[in-house]
Amino acid sequence: MLTGSITNDIKHQFSYGNMVMKLIFVNVGVFLFFGVFNLGSFLFQNSSLYNLLLSKVEMPASLSTLLYQPWSVFTYMFLHTAFFHVLFNMLWFYWFGEIFVLYLGDKKILPLYILGGLAGAIIYLLAYNLLPVFKPQVDVSMMLGASASIFAVVFAAATIAPDYEIRLMFLGIVKIKYIAVVSLLLDIINIPYGNAGGYIAHIGGALSGYLYIKSLQGGFDFTSPFNKVFDGVADLFKPKSSIKVTYKSETQKAEKTSRTKNEQQKVDDILDKIARSGYDSLTKEEKDFLFNYSKK
Repeated sequence: MLTGSITNDIKHQFSYGNMVMKLIFVNVGVFLFFGVFNLGSFLFQNSSLYNLLLSKVEMPASLSTLLYQPWSVFTYMFLHTAFFHVLFNMLWFYWFGEIFVLYLGDKKILPLYILGGLAGAIIYLLAYNLLPVFKPQVDVSMMLGASASIFAVVFAAATIAPDYEIRLMFLGIVKIKYIAVVSLLLDIINIPYGNAGGYIAHIGGALSGYLYIKSLQGGFDFTSPFNKVFDGVADLFKPKSSIKVTYKSETQKAEKTSRTKNEQQKVDDILDKIARSGYDSLTKEEKDFLFNYSKK
């Protein structure tokens, strides 16, 4: 009974939750899969298959290794093998992802997540293949985790709503622009002390999130060529209706399609206006429309 209830709750959240929750479920699901796989390897004293699979989805610093597993530039950003790693990453993603969605809607979070992960991968590759300090490690260094993607979301949220305030334990109310900048600075100064590849990837993620918002505010979305692909992925997560309509007149169909397109266009226009000028630039009518539309 309890297991069924939990399963139903997860299915409902995955089907009807926003893209932030869906990405969290994907990350947690991948973590659990590798956790169970690792447990089996431990119990049967055979870790070779687990290590082989893990190496194929981690992001290698070596360009020659990457050539034989190019998919890892995507898979690494969904991969965690340590409990506290996935826990803190998903908490950060939830807090700042919800702020991002509040201002820019649900459609842009997946492209930004992927963009941040790719930017982090590029910075990581450049650093390990060009900087002398990392060259001795280039053939053995591997990277995993959603941190670069999450830093993209953190800096995007801090750029679109820099004065948004959240309450932190021991510190009280703090504006998110300070949280973003201080977090990145701490990562940068900690590069010499371990996890250098991860910290360097955070720089790429943060930079991509900042530039993404600035480009939107300038009227250009540089992820637009990929939006159809991301929309197709998002559609895979949408629940299919079990209700079958047996008859509907062509006029009714046309009216419904036209009304849906008009509403979606209005939502897109409002979100673009927020990206350019901020939420406070909206009229009362636009705010009310956006609020009512989000309830559908």
